[in-house]
Amino acid sequence: MDKRINTFSYITYLVFLLLSIFIFYIICLKHEYYSSKLSDLTNIIVYGDSAPRGRIYDRNHNLLVDNTEVLEITYKKNKNTSIHDEIKLAYEASKHLDLDYSKLDDRSLKEFYLVMYPNKIKLSKEEINKYKQRLLSNKDIENIKINRISDSYLEVFNDTDKKAAYIYFLMNNNYTYSDKIIKSSATYSEYAYFAEHLDSLKGFNIKTSWDRVYLYDDTFRSILGSVGPIPKENKNEYLSSDYNMSDTVGLSNIEKQYEKYLRGKKSIYRKINSNTLELISPSERGKDIILSIDINLQKEIDNIIDKNLIRAKNEANTKYLNKSYVIIQEPNTGEVLALSGRKIIKGNNNYTFIDISPYALTDPMTPGSVVKGASMLVGYNTNNLSIGEVMTDECVKLYNFPKKCSYKQYGKINDIKALSHSSNVYQYKIALRVAGINYYPGVKATVSKESFDIYRNMFKSFGLGIKTEIDLPVESLGYSGDKVSPDLLLNYAIGQYDSYTPIQLSQYITTFASNGNRLKPHLLKEVYDNNIIIKRIEPTVLNKIDTKEEYFNRVKEGFIAVMEDGYGKNVMGNSPRPAGKTGTSESFLDTNNDNIIDTPTISNSFVGFAPYDNPKMSITVTSPDVSYINSSNNYITYMNRRIAKDVSDKYFELYPMNNWLKCVIIKIGE
Repeated sequence: MDKRINTFSYITYLVFLLLSIFIFYIICLKHEYYSSKLSDLTNIIVYGDSAPRGRIYDRNHNLLVDNTEVLEITYKKNKNTSIHDEIKLAYEASKHLDLDYSKLDDRSLKEFYLVMYPNKIKLSKEEINKYKQRLLSNKDIENIKINRISDSYLEVFNDTDKKAAYIYFLMNNNYTYSDKIIKSSATYSEYAYFAEHLDSLKGFNIKTSWDRVYLYDDTFRSILGSVGPIPKENKNEYLSSDYNMSDTVGLSNIEKQYEKYLRGKKSIYRKINSNTLELISPSERGKDIILSIDINLQKEIDNIIDKNLIRAKNEANTKYLNKSYVIIQEPNTGEVLALSGRKIIKGNNNYTFIDISPYALTDPMTPGSVVKGASMLVGYNTNNLSIGEVMTDECVKLYNFPKKCSYKQYGKINDIKALSHSSNVYQYKIALRVAGINYYPGVKATVSKESFDIYRNMFKSFGLGIKTEIDLPVESLGYSGDKVSPDLLLNYAIGQYDSYTPIQLSQYITTFASNGNRLKPHLLKEVYDNNIIIKRIEPTVLNKIDTKEEYFNRVKEGFIAVMEDGYGKNVMGNSPRPAGKTGTSESFLDTNNDNIIDTPTISNSFVGFAPYDNPKMSITVTSPDVSYINSSNNYITYMNRRIAKDVSDKYFELYPMNNWLKCVIIKIGE
């Protein structure tokens, strides 16, 4: 017996010892962990109304996008609210809301009639039997009754009834237990009335939200983007990032791209009891962003394009001309100073314009001779062209292919004149050498895909045929041909095969202006939080052009010659020491929307920068379909050149070179 008592005592002691250790472990060592668990289980967190988004400014701190307060009347159905109660609420609310009920359709009004007069519309015995046999659903019965409600039945409703019917429709639209907006942009008196009568108007509530205000109307509007409800297809993505389905988010372009900065932070409350909330953290406006865009320059460029499109539409052969694009970049940073796309539409007695600026990232065209700078580097890099080499500009004839010529035959020319006067033949002969073909008239030539790859790799290093990585959600690659033939290789060398977007051409010429550094173009410049810079975008070099400095400088000499005594003379107007390249290309249109190309057209492009010895800007201008092949008239409008001149002059009017000189002097003085 003593042994048993002792054994039991030892076991009891051991159990209490283990229990004490466990209690000590929970109370002392894991106190914070279990306190947190208890808090998570007992605390109910409530989020406040949406907070205003961050503002958007241009590079000179001109306000582009702001917020305006919107007062809303909402309704959330209580589980115990009957249909009869909701009808009474709809009539009571209608007395104190000014609503346009013209949006109420016949179907919704008939549904309201069924609710108001459920016994007026009778069913046949056959229909009742089918319903009992489950051959007809509740929805089928409702449709049968609604189809029997003629307009004469609805004459019982006056304007007051229709207004209540519309409110009832809004209260039950897409039936869920979430908040329904009964009226957005309510007046202060409406807002105040509902605030004072929330107890009697069960389910109704007041809410403050925010709407975006775009202060420069159409200017740069499409690039700034839009905001709205969370798209259904992105619901899971947003909900996993701490959004509610009622939140407003950026839907496109800048508003979407920089949602993480612009999004406001909602106030957070802890629910103490059914009537009391404790504020944990107040709401915060989203962060402000500064764009690289100069909105005044952008506005001027929009006007320049519009003016020149109208002028061109009064010239010959411009039947299919309807748009133009202009991009201005800062070569040393990749900043986009202006990005404009304008489309002209002819009305009965006048023209209207549409902002199509985002299409500068997705609307490719064959560029023509502007790409010859990259083609020359292919020749230098592959040792198929030497600096200063002289060739004879004459028509080139390959076996089984039509002869190919320059605009006119220049005789003996070197590489500089080949660029300044845009010799096609000079590029043809380089391309044939790259393909390993010893040219003579009528030669039977074959080429491989590798020859195209040599050209495409050089072009891609300038951003042609690949994404520029500009900070906008959508960008296309352009078109890359997959056929291989000697004729197409020659076309490729003069920009007559693959197609590129305006932003790709802008990155191409900006790479020349920045001494071979392909910079990422960007629209965001800085991010501010409470007037403090928290992020500044630094230049991003995507790659360096793989070529010798002497080759690169030789092409730039050719670009300078283009502007001094070549086809680009006066294209950049009063710009100081410009360099650049013009381009004309053949293009094709489907003019009757049958998916068959049926109309050959002419497109124009221009790329340039200035000053060539210390570039401050690069410019790209593209105008598709400026003319079409017409046997009776071969006129081609000079619109693209006029736009380039006007834009260049306007840029240096807004950014005069003496200001740059002053900055240099001040910096040296410091």
